[in-house]
Amino acid sequence: MTVMPRVTSGWLELREGADAAARSAELFELVLRSLAGTPSVVVHDLGCGTGSMGRWLAPRLPGPQRWVVHDRDAELLELAASDPFILDGDGSPVTVETRWGDIAHLTAADVAGASLVTASALLDLLTEADVQRIATACAGAGCPALLTLSVSGRVDLTPADPLDDVIASAFNAHQRRAVGERELLGPDAVEVAVGAFEAWGMATTVRPSPWCLGAGDADLITEWLSGWLAAAREQRPELATPVEEYARRRRAEAARGALQVVVHHDDLFAHRE
Repeated sequence: MTVMPRVTSGWLELREGADAAARSAELFELVLRSLAGTPSVVVHDLGCGTGSMGRWLAPRLPGPQRWVVHDRDAELLELAASDPFILDGDGSPVTVETRWGDIAHLTAADVAGASLVTASALLDLLTEADVQRIATACAGAGCPALLTLSVSGRVDLTPADPLDDVIASAFNAHQRRAVGERELLGPDAVEVAVGAFEAWGMATTVRPSPWCLGAGDADLITEWLSGWLAAAREQRPELATPVEEYARRRRAEAARGALQVVVHHDDLFAHRE
C-alpha cells in the first residue's frame, strides 16, 4: 500500500459544507451536458472519504445512479456506504458499492463502465505518476472526470499579517514534500493533471473553487489554521517560535469573528469533445 497522508472523518465532516459551497457550478453544468442521454449513471468516486462528493453531486444528477466509492481507508469506506439518505435527482435511493484499494494504481479496468469519475481534495496528495495513471484510466474507460478542490497554493487572510506569506510559502513547500519515495504534487497538481488528460486527447476546463470563510466559520478556520501552521513548522522548524505567537493572534481573531480566510482551490473537468 502506498504511503499517503491520512485524513480523519472529523476533519472531513467539518469541511464538507465549505467544500459544497466552493465547487464550481460552471463545471457541474459541463458534467450535466456530458451525461445527457445516459440511461443509468455510474459514478466512480476516488478517495471518497466519508462520501461527501456523493452527498453533493447525486441529488443534482438524474437517476437511476450507482456510485462505486474507492478509498484505501476501510473506516472511511464504511462511513461512505452507511449513509441511507443519498437520493438522486429523481428522489430515488442511490446504490453504493465500496472498493478498498490504492487509487495510486488505478487502471481502466477499475473504472470500466463508468459514466463519470470524480474526486475531491485528492490530486494535491498524489504524485505525477499517480495523476498520469488516473488520466490514463479515464481515457481508457472513455469517461469524463470531475476533480475538485485541489489546492492552488494561494491563501488570503484579512486582516493581513507580515507572516502570512512566509507561512504560505513554507506550507506550499510542505505540500510538495517527499513522503517515502513519493514526491507529492501539492499546488502543481492541477497543471500536471491538465497535461496528463490533454495528452490523451481530452479537453480540460479549470475553474476556481475557493473556500470563503468568515465569522460563521470559526471552527473550520481554527482547525484549518492548525493544520496549515503545523505543516509550515514541519517544513521550516525555525518558524516554531514566531508561528506560536502568530497562532495565538489568529485564533483570537477567529474566536471573535474578526478573521476572514480565502483558501484558493481549483476544480478540473476533463472529457472527450
